[in-house]
This record gives sequence, C-alpha cells and structure tokens, in this order.
Amino acid sequence: MPNFTDVTEFILLGLTSHQELQILFFMVFLVVYMITLIGNIGMIILISISPQLQSPMYFFLSHLSFVDVWFSSNVTPKMLENLLSETKTISYVGCLVQCYFFIALVHVEVYILAVMAFDRYMAICNPLHYGSKMSRTVYVRLISVPYGFSVSLICTLWTYGLYFCGNFKINHFYCADPPLIKIACGGVHIKEYTMIVIAGINFTYSLSVVLVSYTLIVAAVLCMHSADGRRKAFSTCGSHLTAVTMFYGSLIFMYLRRPTEESVEQGKMVAVFYTTVIPMLNPMIYSLRNKDVKEAVNKVIIKANLRQ
Repeated sequence: MPNFTDVTEFILLGLTSHQELQILFFMVFLVVYMITLIGNIGMIILISISPQLQSPMYFFLSHLSFVDVWFSSNVTPKMLENLLSETKTISYVGCLVQCYFFIALVHVEVYILAVMAFDRYMAICNPLHYGSKMSRTVYVRLISVPYGFSVSLICTLWTYGLYFCGNFKINHFYCADPPLIKIACGGVHIKEYTMIVIAGINFTYSLSVVLVSYTLIVAAVLCMHSADGRRKAFSTCGSHLTAVTMFYGSLIFMYLRRPTEESVEQGKMVAVFYTTVIPMLNPMIYSLRNKDVKEAVNKVIIKANLRQ
C-alpha cells in the first residue's frame, strides 16, 4: 500500500533554478503583467464610455478583457513572488483555489470566444435580422451562461481526491493539473480521465461553434460582390481568429495529453504563453486592426486634451 502523506503545502519549482534568470524573469513578467492590466482594464473602460462601441461584439470583448485580467492575476502574482522567494511554496488550500479559478476562467474564455464567433456569423450572414436577433437581452443571457463555475468545482473536487506520498515538488510555476497528477500516488486515474474528458468536451463544442461559424462566414464573404465589403469582413474576423488560434492551440497542447515528464516540461513553457502573453496581446490584437476602437481612443485623447 502506498504511504500517503498529509499535504499542507507544495513547492513550485518555477521556470528556472538559476538566480540570475529568476531576477530577469521577474522584471520581464512584471512588465508583461502591468501591460496586461493597463491594456485590458483600459479596453473595458473605453468600451463602457464610447457610444460607437455599444454593440454585442464590443460587449463580448469587454468580458474577454475582464476574464483576461483575472486569468493573468490568478497566476502571475504568485509566480512573481516565488521568483524572488527562497521557499517558493504555495499552501494546499491556495493550490486548490488556484486550480479552481484557473479551470473556471479557461472555460469562460473558450465560451466567450465561441460566442464572439457566433456573433460575427450573425452580423455578416444575417445583417438584416442582426439587430433583432442579437438584442441586448439576448447577448446578456449568452454571456451569463459560463459564469456558473460548476464544472470547475467538479474538477477541483477530483484534484482534492489526489493523494501524495512525500513528493510535494510541482514542476511548474502554478498549480496545474498535469504536474499535480504526475507527483500524485493515488486517485490519479479518475483525475486524469476526467481532466481529458471534460477538457475534450469543452474544447470540442466551443471549437465546433467557432469552425462552423467561420465556415459559413467564409462562404458568405466569397459570395459578396463588393471587394471593400469582403476586406472589411475579413478584417473584422481576422483579430478574433488570431486570438482563437493562440488560445486553443496552447491549451490543447497542454491538457489533451497524458501527463509525462516530457509533456509537463513542455507544457510549462506553453503555459507561459497562455497565462501571461495572450492576456497581454488580446487588447492589442483587437485594437490595432480595428477602426472603431482607434476612433474611440482618438476621441478620448482629444476630449482629455480639451479639458486641460
């Protein structure tokens, strides 16, 4: 029988054990985190105060920015703390809380990305009925669906069901399921199975909505006679497709594989991308190629200068 040990805290091995690199990583990720907060909170404020951004697309975008703020804040502060700390520990309860919010926010984000794809389909393929079918009541109801967090609670309870036999060193910079499964010595199979099944179901249905929506969008755009209309449609969808590709690609790479030493090490590098870099890039992706957002920013700057 395995010699199960009561767990009070874990040690997060982080990205590197080299002191010089830890200081460098601290400075880099601190800057990235500050840019993430400023960019996403700025996007939320801009959408809320700009009359030309009061449409379903920007309503969903404001929620995506809201989720990105919490997604990054769930992981980055503890990572920054451990980069400068000698102990690099996280309590058992803190680990479960981090797991809970991480899974919850991932599910919310993939749902929002799917809803945004459906919204683009409605706007491009059914423009005459878009205003009535995507009324404020409809899109508020759509966005309220994923905030239940019930799936996350179930997944976290299975994480709570893991047993450990003295190895409390997590080969990661936050409490992620794959490295936790790798060091556990009991309750592994059910946790591993549920992780792959639930992640597979969520990614499959949300990605199916995205793929079907964009297949119909491409078909509708190719039938347009106006070159300007086609260009505008592809420009509107391009930023969303970029965000979808980055987020889904990195998560599928990490969570739809069985945890091994190699996959955990590779997943740690990929996790840097979707926990810190993608939340920072999303406001840039949706603003740099978006005429409405640029105009809204210019108007805010002009108003601020006039007040001075």
